[in-house]
Amino acid sequence: MVGPDFPFPYDTFREHPAGIGAVPAAAHGTEVAVIGAGLSGVVVAYELLRMGLRPVVYEAEQVGGRMRSAAFDGHPGTVAELGAMRFPPSSTTLYGYVREAGLRTSPFPNPLAPATPETVIDLKGTTVRGRTLNELPAVFRRVARAWKATLEDGAGMSALRDAIRARDPQAIAALWDPLVRRHDDTAFYRFLVDSPHLCSFADRELFGQVGFGTGGWDTDFSNSILEVLRVVATAADEKHRGIDGGAQQLPLRLWSSAPAGTAHWPDGTSLAALHPGGLTRPAATAVRRTHPHHITVTDADGAIATYPAVVHTAPVWLLLNTIRTDESLFGPLHWSAIERTHYMGSSKVFVLVDRPFWRDADPATGRPVMGMTLTDRMPRGTYLLDGPLAGAGAPEDGPAAICLSYTWADDSLRLVPLGAVERMDLMLESLSAIYPHVDIRAHVVAPPLTISWEVERNFMGAFRANLPGHYRYQERLFTHFMQDGFGDGHRGVFLAGDDISWTAGWAEGAVQTALNAVWGVMHHLGGTCAAANPGPGDRFAALAPVRLPDVT
Repeated sequence: MVGPDFPFPYDTFREHPAGIGAVPAAAHGTEVAVIGAGLSGVVVAYELLRMGLRPVVYEAEQVGGRMRSAAFDGHPGTVAELGAMRFPPSSTTLYGYVREAGLRTSPFPNPLAPATPETVIDLKGTTVRGRTLNELPAVFRRVARAWKATLEDGAGMSALRDAIRARDPQAIAALWDPLVRRHDDTAFYRFLVDSPHLCSFADRELFGQVGFGTGGWDTDFSNSILEVLRVVATAADEKHRGIDGGAQQLPLRLWSSAPAGTAHWPDGTSLAALHPGGLTRPAATAVRRTHPHHITVTDADGAIATYPAVVHTAPVWLLLNTIRTDESLFGPLHWSAIERTHYMGSSKVFVLVDRPFWRDADPATGRPVMGMTLTDRMPRGTYLLDGPLAGAGAPEDGPAAICLSYTWADDSLRLVPLGAVERMDLMLESLSAIYPHVDIRAHVVAPPLTISWEVERNFMGAFRANLPGHYRYQERLFTHFMQDGFGDGHRGVFLAGDDISWTAGWAEGAVQTALNAVWGVMHHLGGTCAAANPGPGDRFAALAPVRLPDVT
């Protein structure tokens, strides 16, 4: 996911033996506020600690953010991934932290993935199944070929992917920048309609409901096609793996573990050790400037502290409502970008079952009695999770988890008024029409778990998704860490998090923007990167995203 907009090699930068930078010794021990303890906030704090600074982390809920792994009531050690749950191998910077934290991963059972024993597709009352695309009816292969041809003709996808794999910035810019200029105003669905390969409504409908990768694409149809092209170009939708025992372990381990090679602090110093009781500060409720070069943060307990730099890693909408934010901290163009950020809603419903019964053979067909399911019914996507991904040991030992439903946008909004049991009942009723001879309910051994991210007070959505015409806003947010051209009143607050990144919804984007913000804080405090390992700000002029004019 060395993305086409800013092809900086974050993975090799982070792992370089020279380190990612240093601040002057006089700055060692300086407190820097970090708002939000999701993955991005924890990575920011972890790397600032490594530099010898003292991060002070504010968090409204729990360490992890949308990396939220919950155990079922009465079954400690089980896992329902309410947020992030699958990570592509192209997330190379993320996987560096996974290795550093000593975590293991396993293949995620996406549709038609090798780790998926069976994929079942139920559309318009007709059910088909297969282990590979070749086992499905011919129409699925035809639409898959049409999608590939659409990407090739409309975006030169093969050449772009080759340039990204080769990490050739000039070749990437030559291919990507014209796509940005041509398609910033193009919706995903318009891109499909304009393709000679997907000219029938029936083909576009099937593609929207099933997709090829993690599932259907239709909930993204109103979004900018650039969002989708980035996903495909960076292989973000391919060969996913889950973190054994739960994704939340990653931010939790970074919180409690001591980074190697720490400046200033004694060996063994962790983020938890720098916070009384090992706990974050309460939620930030106000951010304001109290001195030309300082920012003051008030927390939910009424405590007030002043810092030379603040990194905001929570969703940017919080700056508009739950955090009273001094308007002078950002310029008008950045406020416009914050206000126009568009978030996707998403809901999940999980149940715990006694064992992975779906692997039982149907006596009539010899095939598994149930499979990973894509449907136009209420569940939309049903994922079967056993072994390390369920936190429950080997598959034959159980228990196992089922993500009964994973929905987006309007499909998610339909569930908002319903409680967990109501949602479970609704999904089981829908699945019974697909699997009339499978009594899923008989295997359920714990109360269901559910979430709708759009009604979570401190998130208000699952992730940012740009609409057509939003490229300029995203470019402003992503490049905000480059502050040398700002007036004094706009310096010192840095934005990070996956909604600041070009690849929202993917943990890699959260990590990359965290490293941007770390560079920004380091530079703000007079620090530098080693000449042998220039940082994202040092290489910004050569790699900067294309800037579209406001007036043509």
